[in-house]
Order: sequence, then C-alpha cells, then structure tokens
Amino acid sequence: MSGATLRERLHQPGILVVPGAYDALTARLVEEAGFPAVYATGAGIANSQFALADVGLVSFGEMLQQVARITAAVSIPVIVDADTGYGDTPNVTRTVKELARLGVAAIQLEDQAEPKRCGHFAGKRVVSPAEMVGRLRAALDARPGPDPLIIARTDARAELGLEEALARARTYAEAGAEVTFVEAPRSREELTRIPRELPVPQLVNMVEGGLTPLLPARELETMGYRILLHANAALRASVKAVQRVLAVLAAQGTTAGCLSDLITMEERNRITRLAELEVLADKYRAPA
Repeated sequence: MSGATLRERLHQPGILVVPGAYDALTARLVEEAGFPAVYATGAGIANSQFALADVGLVSFGEMLQQVARITAAVSIPVIVDADTGYGDTPNVTRTVKELARLGVAAIQLEDQAEPKRCGHFAGKRVVSPAEMVGRLRAALDARPGPDPLIIARTDARAELGLEEALARARTYAEAGAEVTFVEAPRSREELTRIPRELPVPQLVNMVEGGLTPLLPARELETMGYRILLHANAALRASVKAVQRVLAVLAAQGTTAGCLSDLITMEERNRITRLAELEVLADKYRAPA
C-alpha cells in the first residue's frame, strides 16, 4: 500500500495506532487485527532474527530481506525503521531506492551517529543537524516520486535535552520531512509540548518499561499526535508465550497442559493460507 494512502490517513481524524512486526507472519497478524499500518521494527528484527540487542548490528541487506517478506505478506501500509540509512548519503540513497521498489509507505531515518542504539538505551550519540539534513535531502531526492513518506527521528533528547530535540525536529521538517519523531521524551509535560510546538504531524513511540510514560492512544491523540507506535509489544508478548510453553514442556514432557496457549492447527493453516495454496496447486497439477 502506497505512501499516498498513509498520507491521506494522516489528514483524517484519529490517531493511527501502528504495532511493530519483526517478520511476515506477525505483520499478517497485525493486518488481521484491523490496524491501519504496520511498522517493520529494526529492534524486533535484531532481537528475533539474530538474538541480539538493537545496537546497530543488522545490515541493510538483512533488513531489506525481512522488509521484502513483510510487504509481500500484507496489503496495509508498511512503515520501515531504516535506522541512520546504513551509512553515508550514498548509502541513504540506495536504502531509499531499494525500499521504494518494495512499495513501502514510509521510511524512518534518525540522526544518531554510528553505531546506532535503541532509542531507550543509554550511550546514544547524535550527528550534527547539518549532517542529518544531508541524509534527509539524499532520501527525498532518491524517491521515484512523492512516495514513500520520509519520517525524521531525532534522538537528541537523551544527550542534548528537549529544546535541542525540538529545534532539530523543526529543522528536519523544514528540510522536507513530512513527519517528525522526537524519541524518548521523559514526562507527560514533554509529550504535550512536542506536537504543540512542531509544524508537521508527529509520531510517538510507546515502549513498555522504557523512558517515556506509557499513555493510551486517546490521550496521545488529544495531545496532537498522529501516529502511535507500539514497536515491540508483539515481539515481547511472543517471547513470553514461548517461554511459558517451553517451561511446561520441560517440566511435564508434554504440551497437553498448555494447549490453551497454542493456536489450533486449523487456525495456523488459515493464517498461512493453506487452502489458497492447495487451490493453486490443484489448478496446475498434471493429470494423473
């Protein structure tokens, strides 16, 4: 689904609640649950595909492979966490061109220095505003048309304070970013100021146990936010469920005691489109 669809939704009433997905199956579950878009989460892909923390270890090629699978599995808009663009401005150019070919709706770029880190980890560093503007200009010029949307994230709050983060977000909006994202505000008061003081739609990230107060969508919408991410809720729920089932299996030698924690075979086959695949196979099967 194109960036035009996402852009249109941004100008309609109501906040867009967007869960994160780390693989194609999770993205399909997000779509089936009725959400308007899905977020291809860099942290989730690092965690799930490599069992590693989000500290800049996933390459662009590895991320691109997962995003290709996600976009093929859903019809809702896909917002992609593209970190810093994976290098200098030529890398940003390639990142945007390759993601645009996949039909993603929006690409999020951030102003961290390499190696980047999760927005709620300590030890983050940011590049100069001028360097980030260069990344944004390269991204905007690399698009084949008006899509995908470019979302500019600043991580300056942690190192340089909220005033600097707000100033950077304004600069990034002036450079052409259609949405800005001030990562990891520390209080309800800071959350209130951000959409009030910035000229373009704002994205906010709710991280359970992170640095930002966990507020409901309705309150964030009242503040003026247009996109609400829950980037890793699905991943963390999945990990807990797997741990629970494996503990039962290890203790009892059977999963009979935790069948309520498992989807049925029928449900798995429905989600993974078994019936459609069998119809396709029958259509082209050679006569006996």
